[in-house]
Amino acid sequence: MVSAFFMLPIGSHPGSTVPPLWNVFRFPFIIMSASMRPALEKIFRNLHLKTTSGIKQGEKHPMRLLAVFVAAALAGCAVGPDFRRPDPPTVASVTSEPLPAETATSPGTGGVSQRFVSGGQIPDRWWELFRSEPLDRWIRVALADSPTLSAAEATLRQAQESRRAYYGTFFPAVDGSVAAARQKISASSFGQPGAQTSPFTLYNASVDVTYTLDLFGGKRRELEALQAQVDYQRYQLEGAYLTLASNVVTTAIQEAALRGELQATREILSTQEQQLALVERQFRLGGAANIEVLAQRAQVAQTRVLVPALEKRLAQTRHLLAVLAGRFPGNAADLPEFDLEGLQLPGDLPVSLPSALVRQRPDIRSAEELLRAASAAVGVATANLYPQITLSGRYGSEASQVGDLFRPGTAVWGIAAGLLQPIFHGGALAAQRRAAVAAFDQAAAQYRETVLQAFREVADVLRALESDAVVLKAQAEAEAAARESLDLAQKQFRYGASSYLSLLNAQRQYLLARILLVQAQATRYADTAALFQALGGGWWNRDHSLEGVSRR
Repeated sequence: MVSAFFMLPIGSHPGSTVPPLWNVFRFPFIIMSASMRPALEKIFRNLHLKTTSGIKQGEKHPMRLLAVFVAAALAGCAVGPDFRRPDPPTVASVTSEPLPAETATSPGTGGVSQRFVSGGQIPDRWWELFRSEPLDRWIRVALADSPTLSAAEATLRQAQESRRAYYGTFFPAVDGSVAAARQKISASSFGQPGAQTSPFTLYNASVDVTYTLDLFGGKRRELEALQAQVDYQRYQLEGAYLTLASNVVTTAIQEAALRGELQATREILSTQEQQLALVERQFRLGGAANIEVLAQRAQVAQTRVLVPALEKRLAQTRHLLAVLAGRFPGNAADLPEFDLEGLQLPGDLPVSLPSALVRQRPDIRSAEELLRAASAAVGVATANLYPQITLSGRYGSEASQVGDLFRPGTAVWGIAAGLLQPIFHGGALAAQRRAAVAAFDQAAAQYRETVLQAFREVADVLRALESDAVVLKAQAEAEAAARESLDLAQKQFRYGASSYLSLLNAQRQYLLARILLVQAQATRYADTAALFQALGGGWWNRDHSLEGVSRR
């Protein structure tokens, strides 16, 4: 490390001691490229002419020299790479095969046909497309009270304040100081050993100014990295907002599905219990065998055991809905109940273009900001290889009596400039730059991985929606056939035209078909919500900033 320093001594005549600035700063620039050197030489030659001419004219305000150096800093260049946003994928479609114009239809809940709309817009409150006022209300509660969003907002504010704090380093630091010192000086220091000196008190009041020039853009690159962190946290907040809304929707759908399964199970259990009472009466009258009674009792017991398991899952789901909204499980009396019949399946499904998808998903935008921060870090590490110039100035008053401060003849001032040039650090600075480049390569690979995973999620859910409609149609037909088969088996058994084993099998088939139908309906609702989440949730269509959303 080599350093250069010049100073105007306090209290001396400034015109006689200032060396030419170009001589002070010349040596460190031998490490610069040929393209940078002429421009910087011109800057410092101009600085030399301006400062020395001002000094020779008896400039009354020496602190103006700092302004000259600050102006020179504005002419500096920012070393390191300039970040360029990655190009969007060149693929023509998200899926490998074209999507159908619309999905299959089926009777009953959730059986409407859905149309895929290429390039369709996504509303920022996409959950309102389900046309459920209780769902809309509970999402509003969750967005207002969720600690997850509050934490994300606080993290964003922290990043913003860190950026503002660092921005202050672009301005000179100004500090005031007041001091009083009692001292006695040895006469020997004046070449008069043995002479007596008296102690005295010295009072001082001054303003100190320091400033570090950003000639090579290290500060600007650091500020760029901090701004990238702010934008990263902003997209993280958008992601938390989207995830929270999606979790409330899918959990409400899960509750609705469990209610449907529980209702179907209870209805079938009631039918089986009625059948058991009939078989027991026939057994007492000698019209049925004991084995038939035992078989029906076993069937009733198997169905009955499903009820508490479903009730447990339903309670756990409602606990989750309460916590998602920032409520304790036991303190959510206003939590609505959800059922599939209260939800409407959106008819139009937007399909974003590949070029738009990378601008819509918060996780992709977050990965892009991390890439930008890594690019700026390369610039910071590069700037550390170049000289650092620090300027300082001081103006104040010094007197032996407090009342004499700032009187004529008590003024003190000084100007200093220091230059620090790295020469040998054992290869540490170069290694740090190579590490920054490697971190940039890592961020680039992670960005690409994020994009690939995002496209996979969208492709998966689009194919799932196409398949869900087909499955629901088939399951609706299976449920109708199972119900008809059960009705026929009950009639045949009542008139002795079929065995009791056939009736039991029909009961099991119908129970399974009812539950699978409810699950197929819920899956279609859930995958529809998953599509809106996979496409980014429409945050870009919001007419206000998300910052502070949990306070509104």
